[in-house]
Amino acid sequence: MIDATVERTAISAPAEAEAASSMWRETWRRLRRRPASVAGLVIVGTFVFLAVAADLIAPHDPFTGNLSMRLQTPSAEHWLGTDALGRDTLTRIIYGARTSFQIQVAVIGIALGFGIAWGVIAGYFRGWIDDVSMRIVDILLAFPGILLAITIVAVLGAGFGNIILAIAIASLPGLARLMRGLVLGLRELEYVEAARAIGESNASIMVRYILPGTIGPLTVAASLRMASVLLSASGLSFLGLGILPPTPEWGAMLADSRDYMFSSPHQMFIPGIVITVVVVGFNLLGDGLRDALDPKMRT
Repeated sequence: MIDATVERTAISAPAEAEAASSMWRETWRRLRRRPASVAGLVIVGTFVFLAVAADLIAPHDPFTGNLSMRLQTPSAEHWLGTDALGRDTLTRIIYGARTSFQIQVAVIGIALGFGIAWGVIAGYFRGWIDDVSMRIVDILLAFPGILLAITIVAVLGAGFGNIILAIAIASLPGLARLMRGLVLGLRELEYVEAARAIGESNASIMVRYILPGTIGPLTVAASLRMASVLLSASGLSFLGLGILPPTPEWGAMLADSRDYMFSSPHQMFIPGIVITVVVVGFNLLGDGLRDALDPKMRT
């Protein structure tokens, strides 16, 4: 019986690869049929384009200002006006997209890497390893994520690297718990039992048979987490605990414009609107991916 199961598993490997490819094509087809998801994809795509192509499309230098042009209203030369140091606001918004995107990618990469390893080990081996791991997760989840990040940054100090580390640590327990729950279901499936029966190593089983089954849920979780990372990074910078000047960052721009909210309100509204739009875009895209990847939604 075991030999037959293993043989069927080996024979069906190419078919499974084709099925996976077909699944992603079907996901894309379902995603593009949802106007809200398409809008989210357009917003996120524009955000990523600005971040990647900032050097090519920014009209001015983000650090060079002209005090004689400070707090200018939008004009043909400065489409979104200038800030208190005479720097072009549109340019700093564009470069701020790069800063935010770098933080998001770094945080999600670190949190996913450690969260996947943590959750797989806890869910696969279970026993005392699972108990100890989940108690640590419970302790970390007892603190609100932003409060935990503020505490870490307050200890380590502000800066690009420290804000990434702080938000990654705050994001880690949620991803670890999600991964552990996925592994608990996958480890009992037939093909995993068959691989275990023929003597495959635990590491091979986790990498070859369990991790591929978590790609869909992790994709949704990562897209939704990108929005919360952006909010956390902007919030820390707004409080003076994030990116240090003169680096362009939307939360810091929002904080710098507080003193001019009545004389030049557009300087405060612009970064706030940009943050809101991008966060909504990631949430719309994440919701669309969740529905498109849900097997129960397929016909």
